[in-house]
Amino acid sequence: MTDYDDDRPTPRGELMIQLVPLPADTNANGDVYAGWLVQQMDTAAGTLAGRISQGRNATVAMDRMEFLSPLRIGAQVGCYCELVDIGRSSMKINVEVWTRDRNNKPPRKVTEGLFVYVAIDENGRIREVPEQ
Repeated sequence: MTDYDDDRPTPRGELMIQLVPLPADTNANGDVYAGWLVQQMDTAAGTLAGRISQGRNATVAMDRMEFLSPLRIGAQVGCYCELVDIGRSSMKINVEVWTRDRNNKPPRKVTEGLFVYVAIDENGRIREVPEQ
């Protein structure tokens, strides 16, 4: 998803995962379930949180999410993640989801959301995020 004109909006953050939804991921109208999309966003943001925390982490909140347009089967989907804030043990990561339909229309933003993670140790207790 790199064919952008200078006048078009582009994703913020780093591409963390890219995939294509399959028929099992859709409702009767052929639109991808919101829950499937949230799962992919959590996986992408959790990957970045693991890199930042250098270990285990847990999702503690999803703050704000708006679905801008439906996501269709067979569309190429990319989750872009950006660290927004980091605390003693927590990380706030914004996730933008962009898609390119099979008919090769320009990429469009589908949704975005803010995910909050805490770093945890091997016993599941909150720990500090290592200095960056």
